[in-house]
Amino acid sequence: FFSIFTFSPLSRFSGDPKMTKFRKLNRPTGHRMSMLRTMVSQLVKHERIETTVAKAKEVRRLADNMVQFGKEGTLCAARQAAAFVRGDDVIHKLFTELAYRYKDRAGGYTRMLRTRIRVGDAAPMAYIEFIDRENELRQSKPPNPQPPQRPAMDPWTRSRLSRQFAPPKEEKISDSDS
Repeated sequence: FFSIFTFSPLSRFSGDPKMTKFRKLNRPTGHRMSMLRTMVSQLVKHERIETTVAKAKEVRRLADNMVQFGKEGTLCAARQAAAFVRGDDVIHKLFTELAYRYKDRAGGYTRMLRTRIRVGDAAPMAYIEFIDRENELRQSKPPNPQPPQRPAMDPWTRSRLSRQFAPPKEEKISDSDS
């Protein structure tokens, strides 16, 4: 009963304590988590790494969550990010440089670009990199503009406006009664 609710560093990301939403990458759990933590830390540090496509897809999810922590900027977010990534310089970069760079962007902080087929085992390789930086491989699209916020309406006005656009209801007259 109690073992279902054990905390793991990634349980916040997956929404499931068993973490079935992640790829297993043919590794035991400890090795996989350690590898992903190292890869996310290296991505934040160097801003571009080359890896296999399957690993890049997993790293992209986690790296976007780390940038989201950096944008929150709270002590709780700093502790959650520090529990996952490795190195004080990585934490500092997340909460200063990357948080400032992506303050106007709602998501999609990384991109994956497929590059080649690896010679040894024919694994498809890809670059994963942060967007909107110097020396990026491909220019990024501008972020989608946010729709303008409409002022809140009181319920009476909203009801009156919805009645204005809706046609009046017609009652069905059945011929079987006559």
